Order: sequence, then structure tokens, then C-alpha cells
Amino acid sequence: MKQDLLILWRLFKLLRPYAGWVLLGVLLSLATVLANISLLTLSGWFITAMALAGIASVDMNYFTPAATIRGLAIARTGGRYLERLVTHEATFRITAQLRYWFYEKLEPLAPAALQHYHSGDLLRRIRSDIDTLESFYLRTFSPIMVALIAGIIVLLFLSRYHLQLMLVELVLLVVAGLIVPLIANKFSKKPGEELVEKSAVLQTQVIDSIQGMGELQIYQADARLTETLSQQSESVLEAQTSLNRVSGMAQGSTLFFANLAMWLMVIVAIPLLATSQLEPAQLPMLALLALASFEMIMPLPLALQALPQTLTAAKRIFAIIDTPVQVSEPASPKAIPEDFTLQFDKVSFAYPEQSKSTLENFSLRIEQGQKVGIVGPSGAGKSTIIALLMRFWDPQQGQITLGDDALTAYDSEELRKQFAVASQQVHLFNSTVKRNLLLANPEAADEQIVEVCKIAEIHDFIESQEEGYDTWIGEAGTRLSGGQIQRLAIARALLKDAPILILDEPGENLDAETELRVMQNILEASVGRTVILITHKKVGLEAMDQLVSLN
Repeated sequence: MKQDLLILWRLFKLLRPYAGWVLLGVLLSLATVLANISLLTLSGWFITAMALAGIASVDMNYFTPAATIRGLAIARTGGRYLERLVTHEATFRITAQLRYWFYEKLEPLAPAALQHYHSGDLLRRIRSDIDTLESFYLRTFSPIMVALIAGIIVLLFLSRYHLQLMLVELVLLVVAGLIVPLIANKFSKKPGEELVEKSAVLQTQVIDSIQGMGELQIYQADARLTETLSQQSESVLEAQTSLNRVSGMAQGSTLFFANLAMWLMVIVAIPLLATSQLEPAQLPMLALLALASFEMIMPLPLALQALPQTLTAAKRIFAIIDTPVQVSEPASPKAIPEDFTLQFDKVSFAYPEQSKSTLENFSLRIEQGQKVGIVGPSGAGKSTIIALLMRFWDPQQGQITLGDDALTAYDSEELRKQFAVASQQVHLFNSTVKRNLLLANPEAADEQIVEVCKIAEIHDFIESQEEGYDTWIGEAGTRLSGGQIQRLAIARALLKDAPILILDEPGENLDAETELRVMQNILEASVGRTVILITHKKVGLEAMDQLVSLN
């Protein structure tokens, strides 16, 4: 319970920048509800008073109540329109801010703190879980505030006529507006939490199956996965069905108590009418007031029923947000030096949950403009060197310096601007060839793009395509071969024109002849640039100024 309250408090803090929109939405909702209650209440009194005046053959001022009824009808319609306009505008603003806020918190965690999360799970959190949080304002906070304020106004109005009338209304409002929603909340807690968690698992499995569809078909595992997805879908459906069942019972109970309130109001009011404590026209007025007043609490069962889903989604979001950042930024970062000499000084590093160090007492000095080849078997720590240079991780022992200062003294973003990396695991976006290349240098001219593609021996292939550099390459480059993807990665790294170029297995997926030409082109184009070649092959090593072997 305490943890849930803390989560709710954090959600309220997220709404603070939009307090004006939230308050305006609540006020418009309140005005609309009160206009609707007043419309039905006044109509009941007016019709009865007109009938009694006609029977008694007496004159009655019907202009004022008739005009008021018309005004209330207009206010209800206009208020509902404005309320929807404002609340949805507030919701859209809150959702946009939440997604920006989540991504802003997420980015510093990558990749170190996110390695245990599946991409589908992260997508679920930034899309569906954020969508669930947005409903906290529309479906939970606003209805509760409106019901609380409107309830007080209705009870004060009834107290002007008789205390018994107010007590009847109070008891039934408490039962229908508090006890029934709390019961709904209790029975919705487990299926609501299960719905969020199981939906996340289902979405992750669906993304996995789509991305690995080829392998599933090759190994005839698609039928088994289909069965798994079907079972997972059934479990999601069961949780949703349980929630719908609770929702139906809660809504039905609220309608029952609304009608009960109307009849109890009549029963209590009749003796008051007999003793002349009430006027005849006030009897239907009070009965209809009791019935109409339950409009303000109709959303409450759904509000509290949705609360477990909101809390579960919030926990999933905050679980990532609260993850400690693996790499901390300096309070006063130093300017990037003109000297790009790199120094590894007795560096040791082990990945979390691994007892053995990937690098241990590793030392290396790379002078500015020098070309260094780093070789070694798989798992020797070659790719770890890149991760440490990019400050995705910091070493547990020793330090790495750029110029005269440790990497930790520089702002990470500024530091990464000094490196261009053609990594072994390339990610290409579902866009055109040109846009994927411009990721490295958005201001690059077409001539520069063509030049680096010629160096990477990919220009002729691109030109052979009907759309040329505007050719769509598909998600993760699915329309390209492994060698074409590798050469695009090299071209992208060259386009950045950073002072330090890192090539991680650049010959992977390339035939020997193409690999040799590409390496020769790169070395010719990288005069004066620091080049770090990470490989397990011999191509290009003869041109290196220094060779380092990792065991």
C-alpha cells in the first residue's frame, strides 16, 4: 500500500507541468455534470409546478425556469464539448511529455544498463505502458475530483430541505461511489496486473517471431511458436474477460443504487410532504436529483478498476527510470584536447555477472595519427575496447586517457564525436540508403556520400538500383546482403570524418578480393587519421604501425 501511494505521488509530480490544463479539465467536467444534474432536477420541478398551477387555475412565471432549462441544456452540451477538447488536449500533451521524459531517462542507460531488456519489452513500456499512464488523468484523477466536489454540492443542496434527505443520499453515494469501486479495485488487482505483464510478454514474443520468421520456417518451429502465441493470447484474453466481468458488475451495481436512491428519496419525502415540510413540486425534483446525481460517480468503479493496471505500468516504467546509470558525467567537463593520443593504463574490466575479467591489466598507447591493429580470438576483449572508448562502460581498474586527461573528465557526447566506428554488429534503419548514411553526418553533401561509398566499394551496387541512393533497404537492412550491410557501415563511419576511426572486423562477410580493395581504399583515405583495426584476419595488418595481440 505504501509503495502504491509513493507511485501515485510520482505520477502526480509528472502531471505538475500541466497543472493548468488538468485543473481546467476538471472544472469543465464539474460544470458539465452539475449542468446535467440541474437540468433534470429543474425540469422535474418545472413540469410538476406547471401541472399543479394548471389544476389550480393560477398564474405562474414560466419564462424564468424555461429559460434556465434552455441555458442548462446549452451549458451541458457546450461544457461537454469543451471538456472533451481540453481533457484530450491535456492528455495528448501529457503523453508526449511522458514519452520524451522516458526516452530522455532511457538514453543514458544504453547500452550497459539495458542489456537484460528485450527490445520488444522496451517498446511495450514506451508505447503501451505510457498509454496506460496517460489514462491516469482521464480515467482516474479527473473523475474522482469531479465526484468529490459535485457530491459535496449535491449534499449541501439537499441539506437545505431536510437532513434525512441528505443522509439518504450520503449513504448511497458512499456505497456506490466508494465501497463498490473499492470492491471492484480489489477484484481487478490481480487480473489488471496480469493483463499488463502478459500483454508485455505477448508483444515481446510476437516481435521475436516476426524478426526470426526465416529461421522458424527453416527449422519447422513456426507451428510450435504459433501454439505458444495462441496460449499466451488466451491468457491475455482471460485477464481481460475477468476485468470486463468486474466492470459489468460494478456498473450494474451503480445503476441499481441510483434507482434505489430515487425511490428512497420519494419514500422519505412523502412524510415530509404530508407535514408540509416540502412543497408538492419538490417531490419529483428531489427524486430526479437523487437519480441524476449518480452520473458523477458512474466513472468511479472504472477509475479504481483501472488503477491496478496504471500502477503496474508505472512500476514497469519506474523500474527502468530508477536503474543506476553505469557511466556518470563529470560535473565540470573538460574541453576536448587537440592531442588525440589514447592511453590504456593497466585497464581491467569484467561485465556484470561474469567472474572472469574480459580485460586484465591491459596497457596500450596509440599516438595521434597512428594505425594500430588489434588481433585476438573471439571473446578476448576486442569489442570491449570499443565499448570502453565510447564510454558505454568504465573500467573497474586503471584508466583510459585522451590527451592528458581520463575519458571520465570529458562529456560523453563530446567524446563520442571524436570517434567514427564501423562496428561488427551493424544496425541499419528502415529507411533509404542515403538517410542511413546521413546518420553519421546530416550536413554531408551528395558528393561526400558518393565518395565514401566508392571507398567502401558499395557505390556501383547502389547506382544499379532503380532508386539509387533513395533505395529503401528494409528493417535492419533485410533487402541487403551481409557484405553490402558491412560496406554501408564502413561508408557511414568514413562519412563522419572523425579524428579517430575504429574498424571492427571490417572484412566480415566480404570475399577476400573485395576485403583487400576496401582496406586499401580506407587506408589511403585515412592519412593523418588515427585508425584502430580490430580483426582476426591478416588483411590490412601489414600497413599497421603497431600490432597488439589479445589472449
